[in-house]
Amino acid sequence: MNNMPIQTESKFRQELKLELEHRDQFSMRRQLRVIKGNARIIEYEGKSYINLASNDYLGLSNHPHIKEAAINAIIKHGTGAGASKIVIGHQDIHHHVEKQFAAFKGAESALLLPTGYAANLAVLTSLAAPGDLICLDKLSHTSLIDAAKTSGATVRTFPHLQTAKLRKLLQRHSDASCCISSTNPSDTPKTYYTPLNRPPRRFIVADSVFSMDGDVAQLPELVSIAKEYDAILIIDEAHGTGLMGKNGSGLCESQNVKGQVDVIISTASKALGSLGGIVTADRIIIDTILNHGKTIIYTTSIPPAQAAAIGAAIEVIQNDEHRRHYLQQISLKFRHALLNMGWQLPDLISEDEITPIFPLILGSPEKAIKAYELLKKSGFLAFASRYPAVPRGEDRVRISLRADLAENDLDKLITAINSLN
Repeated sequence: MNNMPIQTESKFRQELKLELEHRDQFSMRRQLRVIKGNARIIEYEGKSYINLASNDYLGLSNHPHIKEAAINAIIKHGTGAGASKIVIGHQDIHHHVEKQFAAFKGAESALLLPTGYAANLAVLTSLAAPGDLICLDKLSHTSLIDAAKTSGATVRTFPHLQTAKLRKLLQRHSDASCCISSTNPSDTPKTYYTPLNRPPRRFIVADSVFSMDGDVAQLPELVSIAKEYDAILIIDEAHGTGLMGKNGSGLCESQNVKGQVDVIISTASKALGSLGGIVTADRIIIDTILNHGKTIIYTTSIPPAQAAAIGAAIEVIQNDEHRRHYLQQISLKFRHALLNMGWQLPDLISEDEITPIFPLILGSPEKAIKAYELLKKSGFLAFASRYPAVPRGEDRVRISLRADLAENDLDKLITAINSLN
């Protein structure tokens, strides 16, 4: 006879179950999908689809030169860095790629981190402190918002791409400025250094390319405002690096503000086709982040193969302009088609600032899921983005074009989207 006690579901698990069921009712529950491959064609649920859900805009994750570089790095250096960057995890290959990326960005120095999220955390928590002010574009990426809040600084948002409120926030903080210290000297052991009092800092923080809408910041205006209010300008180039500018280094290059932005954060997980966060700035800022950034100090350095892939991707971007130009051409064609069908898209100031990101805004989670299913039936995989990834009422299917799409792929996609109306 089995005398094992009957296991009852705990109150905690019952609460979690109810929360998930509630999300189900509103088409808000997220679940993992098993995908085979990351190229133009991917397999999902046993069927093949044209991939419009990836951020691999240039199709570099399968580029032979980049894969060869990663394989060779594993053979030479092994699969892991072995330790934190500040211990023995900063190998010669990391050093070489940081110098290569700094040159690519036109910066004095660069710093590799495991992800863009980790890079944003390292930057803002190292440079900002309680008493400082961080002004964020309202549609800035969640990683920037989290990093700003973690820093302890006062965080304020300004309306997307509008700067009137930004000026008011900066002026108000400037009028109330007084010296602060990031550490209370009485709480600091005498054997350790005591940070000096300093004036409060003001930060302007924004994406260069906004990942859900595909529109871009007006960096010259932000540079001008930063100078006017003695603010520090930090730009996340996650979705601009590799795509924009004459040499593909990003929106800073495209809008002619190279060297005028204090800190630029890039990722290798989008157009560069791999993974990693890269901070570029002058040496004194990079050294400060290296000394204070917990996501550098307390995590293992990126694997050598990852660093090698980043370096090889830069080489491809610099030597193969066709990919970027072709992606720009099909993005412009697709934009015109969507506008002709009546879809609302962000304004485009210049054709040079076209991005491959297109939001099909449906207005509710249910409508976004339905559109996703209809596109899926037409052979395209582009997933629904719902609150809180986007504002309430702006639920959408996010289309990401890629440089390895064929012309007839685009024509079929336009036909499929036309059937959604």
